[in-house]
Amino acid sequence: MERAELSEALRAWRSRDHSGQSVARTFIAEVQPEKFMTAFADAVAGSGEIFLGNPAWGETERASWNALQAAESSTSAAGLPLGWLGIPTGGTSGQLKFARHDHETLSAAVRGFTQHFGLTQVNAVGVLPLYHVSGLMAWLRCALTGGTYLAWDWKALEGGGRPVLPARAEGWLLSLVPTQLERLLSSAGAVAWLRQFRIIFIGGAPARPDLLEQAAALRLPLSLGYGMTETAAMVTALRPQDFLAGARHSGAALPHATLKLGSDGVIRIESASLFRGYYPAWREVAAFETTDAGVQPALGQWQILGRRDAMIITGGEKVSPVEVEAVLRGSGELRDVVVVGVPDAEWGQRVVAAYPDSERPNLAKLAAVITQLLAPAQRPKQFVPLGSWPMTTVGKVNRAAVAKLVSRALTAS
Repeated sequence: MERAELSEALRAWRSRDHSGQSVARTFIAEVQPEKFMTAFADAVAGSGEIFLGNPAWGETERASWNALQAAESSTSAAGLPLGWLGIPTGGTSGQLKFARHDHETLSAAVRGFTQHFGLTQVNAVGVLPLYHVSGLMAWLRCALTGGTYLAWDWKALEGGGRPVLPARAEGWLLSLVPTQLERLLSSAGAVAWLRQFRIIFIGGAPARPDLLEQAAALRLPLSLGYGMTETAAMVTALRPQDFLAGARHSGAALPHATLKLGSDGVIRIESASLFRGYYPAWREVAAFETTDAGVQPALGQWQILGRRDAMIITGGEKVSPVEVEAVLRGSGELRDVVVVGVPDAEWGQRVVAAYPDSERPNLAKLAAVITQLLAPAQRPKQFVPLGSWPMTTVGKVNRAAVAKLVSRALTAS
């Protein structure tokens, strides 16, 4: 697919004429879906670079963006044929980065998605922000397959305002984060509405085991998966029928991607949807080594353990904080929790769980839960309340910052 073809596919959302003149850089930070889609479609019709931003960014993030604007990007005689779309991302450091994408990487991601799920047309209700890769790709899948994209306000949905879904031969799709799913499951009316969907994607953070079991008991067609901004969203996905049959892993690789494990257990990805580099730099066309550790529970299946740099080694045993966090959330005592490793003279590292001091967990109940469900090496040795709860620029808990605060709190005590 060429950029002009992508522009043509977006014509349904272009509400005004455009001059066709090239603009060096277009920055889109728009919370209203219709305004975002119109601005994006107009910008794609040009030939300049496009950057997406979160309207809620503070001074630090906007200062980072201003610094990036001053950076010079290499161009070709024909302009910028590749890597013209900067999608914001951030790691545990919280540093603002823009992953370069374009018509080729985006369309490859859409093709792999439709092939994996056997869809010829995608129809979706969108409640995730369009400036984030998950929300953006939900819309683009519809746009590039001639489907229907129904933007909907999350607060309205949570409050009981559920859109009527017109009949579609290919059905409807929905993407949620675990917290959104949990809130909807508290309403019988919302559960009935969710049952209309062909697929409900759950991502953005690990889902608690009990939440997944509750959804399965309600026969909701969930799909767990794995992906990132650098891959234009998902590169593995669990099909709903496998979820309902009891599978709880991240599914198989989509047709446009190949995943491999390095000798250190870190995932490497080869895919036509891989980003072109972090702006203003470019990367060579090669496999992308993630920072995520994973295992294959069976041939063709993937289970993501979390970031390699977050893995805890205590007494020679490797502990995945993601797995421990899922159990702690499942206890019902903690909504937000981050498990980290702190230096320990005897064990090398010891496992510690941090939580916002606004929560009031029953530590005795937590002790009983972890004794029953976690191996000795996985069990947190301490629970530390924190007054501040650092977040990254993309709205995730800043694990590295939490680890520093935990160490300071333990030292002070």
